[in-house]
Amino acid sequence: MIRAENFLTVSSPPFAKAPSGILGLDGVMRGGFPAGRPTLVCGGPGCGKTILAMEFLVRGAQEFDEPGLFLSFEENPAELLDNFRSFGFDVEGLVRKKKLKISHVEIPRGEILESGVFSLDALIVRLAHGIAEIGAKRIALDTIDSVFSALSNTEALRNEIARLFHWLRDKGVTSVITGERGKEELTRDGLQEYVSDCVVLLDHRVTEQTSKRRLRVVKYRGSAHAADEFPFLIGATGFSVLPITAAGLDYGVYSERLSTGVKDIDDMLGGQGYFKGTTVLVTGMSGTGKSSLAANFAQAACQRGERCLYFSFEESTAQIARNMKSVSVDLDPWLNRGLLKVLASRPTFQGLEGHLVSIASEAEAFGPSCVLLDPITNFIAVGNLHEIKSMLTRILDFLKRRGITLMMTALTTGSGMSEETELHVSSIVDTWIALDTTRAGRTHSRSIRVVKSRGMRHSHDSREMIMSDSGITVCPLETEQPNGHKQVR
Repeated sequence: MIRAENFLTVSSPPFAKAPSGILGLDGVMRGGFPAGRPTLVCGGPGCGKTILAMEFLVRGAQEFDEPGLFLSFEENPAELLDNFRSFGFDVEGLVRKKKLKISHVEIPRGEILESGVFSLDALIVRLAHGIAEIGAKRIALDTIDSVFSALSNTEALRNEIARLFHWLRDKGVTSVITGERGKEELTRDGLQEYVSDCVVLLDHRVTEQTSKRRLRVVKYRGSAHAADEFPFLIGATGFSVLPITAAGLDYGVYSERLSTGVKDIDDMLGGQGYFKGTTVLVTGMSGTGKSSLAANFAQAACQRGERCLYFSFEESTAQIARNMKSVSVDLDPWLNRGLLKVLASRPTFQGLEGHLVSIASEAEAFGPSCVLLDPITNFIAVGNLHEIKSMLTRILDFLKRRGITLMMTALTTGSGMSEETELHVSSIVDTWIALDTTRAGRTHSRSIRVVKSRGMRHSHDSREMIMSDSGITVCPLETEQPNGHKQVR
């Protein structure tokens, strides 16, 4: 399982916090929700408020031995159980063990209007009974707007909400209260956000037909927190928050070198290849050999007895295995032995957040020494340049912290020798190899150049790269002179 600290370093909290156990969220909140205090989670319909609230309780019961009480004002327990079963949560088991209690609360308007005065006494009585029944340490109220949606007395409403929140603090329970987002305020009534100790805003937007979810911690009394918007995902295992990057550039570095899989290219990199745990970018126009270099690198890793995880966004596994045999790369034995795993899908299959979680989850489960993304330029179909670069930065940090070497290929529409790439990611990689085609007389030949490779001696020359059924070789580039003679450079 991927933990929150895998994405963001969590410093010691200034006061007690209740970790949510939700992937990435505790990193954003610097440790979790304020323990013994109420947190408001607000957002529009379908943004994931109920899922976050329930997962907070489920993980609290499973991982931190804190029983939870879920009070729903809209869905009944049977509906909630059906919904959360799909995430793999053993909600029924927790209910049987009295680690979790789910109640559907219907409070008639007459019960909250005593002699014409608004009062939440009826709700507080039910809360007290539920807490006592299972010894609840965590509470979720979903959604509290339903209790007073028909009321218009703002002052009385504010007073009763404040009284409810003070009562929850006095009980020492960590509470998550969900609320519908208003048109101009964070909530429909614009009240709960002022009396909550912590406010989390969820947003579900659609941009150019692509669904995007964003989370922001609006306020957190007494605690530092990440204030930016963060992508989040509702996937097969629940709620996942994706911080922009690690808190600091404190991952380890390695002196160990890894072969590129092509001896001549190793020679261009000081005779030894890439540094372990670094990021490699291979760019070039279509047909210049980007995927072939990736396949050679994958084969070299498997020959060392290491695992390699290959994400293909253009070709199927079978197609890659067949095509690479034309350059003397046989991937079938490594696929059969389980050292190589190829995951092929179209980028449009899911959003950028989904790809990030998939890559991180697969890397965590498979334990590779190398990860390949081929090609990253296909992500343009599901995000803009800023979003793609942010996602790739997250992946880079996630893998570097594990000493995993990342190779990315990128298609260029012009010359592969350009000093900038289409996705503007060249500055964040450690090694950049540019492929191109060069005209030599009546024919075109492939060329290769190491644009940069941090921390090592490397060639600065453009050389010819020859791809044949014997494999890939590199030799000095020949240019034709006006007198018809060829010059080697």
